[in-house]
Amino acid sequence: MGKLLRRLDNASLVLLLLWLGMALGFAALMAPALFSNLPSKDLAGRLAGVMVARLDMVAWIAFGGALLMSYGGRWLNEIQDSSPIGPLRLWSATILVALLFTFSSTFLATPRLHELRTQMNAPVESLPKDDARVQSYRKTHGLSTQFFFIRMILAAALAWGLGSLPKEKPPER
Repeated sequence: MGKLLRRLDNASLVLLLLWLGMALGFAALMAPALFSNLPSKDLAGRLAGVMVARLDMVAWIAFGGALLMSYGGRWLNEIQDSSPIGPLRLWSATILVALLFTFSSTFLATPRLHELRTQMNAPVESLPKDDARVQSYRKTHGLSTQFFFIRMILAAALAWGLGSLPKEKPPER
């Protein structure tokens, strides 16, 4: 059983690190390149938005797959933490938070940004800064960015925490 759980944890590790690498590549390389090389910030923002939406879809696979494999394998084998707040409970709570942030990005922030862009019907930088739509767009974009970076931190923490998950049933008392 321990061998199977190690394999499932390794597969979870690959998913989490793959998404983290993609997210880091986007944040550190792609987004700055888009905004510095394209003729308008509006075009760069639209392309970045498409990439974030795709990264969100991959996040569902990474976090959901890790939850199913690492937590699900333990649940099916009735492996539990030996203490009330052990590594398995902390890890599963963390991955649920990551999925909540993914939900918020996919179904709240990204659609709201698209809705605001449609309402503006002009590049964001061409509108007055005191325009209510621009202010709402900037706020929502700020939240979306925070959700993205929080998920990156959570993915790293989850990958690191995989090694501390229990591999066997605790001894009977």
